[in-house]
Amino acid sequence: MTLKELSKLATHSPESILKLEGRNFEPLVKEVLDDKAKGTPFEDSIELIGGQKFPDIVAKKFYGIEVKTTKQNHWRTTGNSVFEGTRVEGVERIFMLFAKLFNPIELKCRPYEEVLSEVVVTHSPRYLIDMNLNSGHTVFDKIQVPYDTLRKMDNPIRPIVDYYRTQLSPGEDLWWMEQSADATASNLIIRIWSNLSRLEREDLRDKAMAYFPVQLSNQPTKYSRMAIWLVTREGIVCPNIRDMFSAGGQGTIRIGGAEIMQVPRIIIHLLDRLPAIREQIQQMPSEQLSEFWEISTSEATKWQDWMKLAGTYFQGDLGGVSLREILMEIE
Repeated sequence: MTLKELSKLATHSPESILKLEGRNFEPLVKEVLDDKAKGTPFEDSIELIGGQKFPDIVAKKFYGIEVKTTKQNHWRTTGNSVFEGTRVEGVERIFMLFAKLFNPIELKCRPYEEVLSEVVVTHSPRYLIDMNLNSGHTVFDKIQVPYDTLRKMDNPIRPIVDYYRTQLSPGEDLWWMEQSADATASNLIIRIWSNLSRLEREDLRDKAMAYFPVQLSNQPTKYSRMAIWLVTREGIVCPNIRDMFSAGGQGTIRIGGAEIMQVPRIIIHLLDRLPAIREQIQQMPSEQLSEFWEISTSEATKWQDWMKLAGTYFQGDLGGVSLREILMEIE
């Protein structure tokens, strides 16, 4: 009934409706709801919620209406946060009312969970609304977790992250990865690698070696995820990421009294910084390392797992000795 009445107003007085947008459209919806609620159990129970609360309108302290508008000729927009920290207490059933304030004016209303197609990121993960979404194609269908189950989880982003990880191509990663309130924060300021101090560069190289031993391999995408991590988690842009470790060519190392020549610079760095790299691994939770390494590890085995990975990835010539043998010898 409310949708029909709003459609009538849009037909009879489109100029006045087209002037509205965002927060200015919500009072009109509330006004129509109040009128249609007269003589029903909903009379005098409808509230227009102020501030940044979700949803915008509440009825009987149980039902809610989230109002979205657009001045463009489409039915898609960015929705609310996955975490729903601003959800009005007690509200259990929410509907999405979407007004396309474009000539001709059109309106649609559907259950909220039926129009959430994906999760996208602004400053935090948010749902993508698609009012034309077909049944069975919601993000909840994709992750196989019902909306009402997900929203009540302590960590609702976890199943979403797990799903999107299965969709990645080689070398890709998720640029927003925090899964809890105490997750490692990302830097707000973006800096260029050449402007960092020597100590900052050294620390980042240690972390990169600890988190991405795949860079020791010959894989064509071996630097891709590390480059994404540098930007999204550390706020650092490195135009020549290969040079982080390879600058300086080859060198010489001594292992057990033997001298090995023409050793790649990345291996020299690894061996010189091995205690610091190990410290980075010990400080990082095994769950996060499992995601970086794309294997399962544990607190008890993560150091041994890293050495195994490093030895497996590097297939270069070290004077007839494998990198893993060298690491075990040093260990």
